[in-house]
Amino acid sequence: MNAPRYRPLEFPITRVELREGRAEVRYLEAPVPLQPHAWRLTDRLLHWAEVAPARSFIARRVRLADGSTGDWRHVSYQEALHGARCIAQALLDRGLSPERPVAILSGNDLEHALLSLGCLYAGIPFCAISPAYSLISQDHQKLRHALATLTPGLVFAADGAAYAKAIAGAVDPGVEIVLAGGAVPGRRATPFAALLATVPTAAVDAAMQATGPDTIAKFLFTSGSTRLPKAVINTHRMWCANQQQMLQSMPVLAEVPVLVDWLPWNHTFGGNHNFGLVLYNGGTLYIDDGKPVPPLVGETLRNLREIAPTVYFNVPTGFEAIAQAMKTDAALRRNLLSRVRMFFYAGAALAQPVWDALHEVQEREIGERIVMGTGLGMTESGPFAIFITNPHVKAGYLGVPAAGMQLKLAPVDGKTEVRYRGPNVTPGYWRASEATAAAFDEEGFFRSGDAVLWIDERDPHQGLRFDGRIAEDFKLATGTFVSVGPLRARIIAAGAPHVQDAVITGMNCNEVGALIFPTAAVRQLAGLPADAPLRHALESAPVQARFQQLADQLAASATGSASRIARLHLMHEPPSIDRSEITDKGSINQRAVLEQRAALVEAVHAGNLPFTIQPRGDSA
Repeated sequence: MNAPRYRPLEFPITRVELREGRAEVRYLEAPVPLQPHAWRLTDRLLHWAEVAPARSFIARRVRLADGSTGDWRHVSYQEALHGARCIAQALLDRGLSPERPVAILSGNDLEHALLSLGCLYAGIPFCAISPAYSLISQDHQKLRHALATLTPGLVFAADGAAYAKAIAGAVDPGVEIVLAGGAVPGRRATPFAALLATVPTAAVDAAMQATGPDTIAKFLFTSGSTRLPKAVINTHRMWCANQQQMLQSMPVLAEVPVLVDWLPWNHTFGGNHNFGLVLYNGGTLYIDDGKPVPPLVGETLRNLREIAPTVYFNVPTGFEAIAQAMKTDAALRRNLLSRVRMFFYAGAALAQPVWDALHEVQEREIGERIVMGTGLGMTESGPFAIFITNPHVKAGYLGVPAAGMQLKLAPVDGKTEVRYRGPNVTPGYWRASEATAAAFDEEGFFRSGDAVLWIDERDPHQGLRFDGRIAEDFKLATGTFVSVGPLRARIIAAGAPHVQDAVITGMNCNEVGALIFPTAAVRQLAGLPADAPLRHALESAPVQARFQQLADQLAASATGSASRIARLHLMHEPPSIDRSEITDKGSINQRAVLEQRAALVEAVHAGNLPFTIQPRGDSA
């Protein structure tokens, strides 16, 4: 059988240097030095404004009066620099600082981008806070916590009407509010246009020159599991070094990258990785107002029919929606695949059937496959840390460390934890010295909490594969250890395209169970419209039969009690962001679901609740 053909993509880092340490500890790094790079992200803005002033830096469709979107509005590099300098002057006039930074409540838009650049230019940190904390949360607890941690001197929101309730309930009356539009009843607000109209003085450029690699560029909050989110300090050194590491692992980024991207800027994937790579490499970012959920995915597909990206980033649910759409949408296939050099996913497990479906469509349309890039990282690592070494990637593969990055492989609770040390690693958490101290080990490596294995123990140059989160693993009442990550990945793969995610249960029980969060595809399977209640779909005979087949398949392939799913419970109530059960990207938080739904888990294991399916017969 001939090996599959891939669209050419360069992989410069394919080997590692491995060193043995004490007590079964091993150290891993790439035999490639980190090349010289900018020390401030604003240096790249200045560079591209001079080299390619008219090139579009960022674009977004204009919002029409009826709520739909129209043509693209572009901001060039020259316009971005001018806007950044004007805003920087306005921020300096207000005496803002790391102790009184800028907080951004709303999502991805042109004003958000310009305000971020203005902050970077002035040397004043900013923090994009999850819009869900304002728009979806009912108690605004996380928003109040974020603002209390930051003590901002200025708070920005795109639309006063949409954010009025959150501002009234969480923002101190003494803090200045800046709005791109609308108003907050009873609250004085500054129009964003006023910041842009500020005339810059020599103080602006002096402030920019006074910034350096250790200047705090921004804060990014962790997603938070059973605890409140922590503010991760991101310095210019950390951000720029990570962008150079990305470039050395993925040279395709140097080819004027074009992105069509929805990933939220309050998260490190969208806000650091993607926004950063466009600015660092002089590319263009088209803001996608879509999202991989049924009401919004149509906007994403529309954008991808019109704008051809050179690299494309998404989360597994997004790639699943695109794979399904490309089967019947010729215009989408033709445009999306016309010049894309690499797909890339992160944030959760990508089921192998989805991967296979993408490759099948690609081979039929263009006669070759597109490499699916992946790796491992986290908010505290910039996020980029580990990347694949070749195009022949399978679900769970991670690869090898980026240039200038050291990995420490340390035994923890029967697994191997990967720890990070390098210029891209955060100096710590803002105003949380105890949490910072606990996050680093005695050698200064950041404890990721992620477990890894070798792809091939005989050949370390192939790199690492994912082995789950150490804190998620547990023991059954029998003392048998359950490895959650691989088990969850197996359920998602076998359940595609009807399983979005799974939470593994069974701690101190006699058997393993799983709470299944279905995808919207179950409604189609049930023959119901897209807006039908999920409960009705789960009650239907076709859906019950599908999950019975899944339960039987999983039981038949089990190798023992730790890998045998004895009961599947179909969840018709969506995960809650107030209870930290889900992130902005749609990833399920295993620990939070188990804690918040402890009574349900106990009932599932105690007997046959409705929507609980057990394998037929005893396949253990």
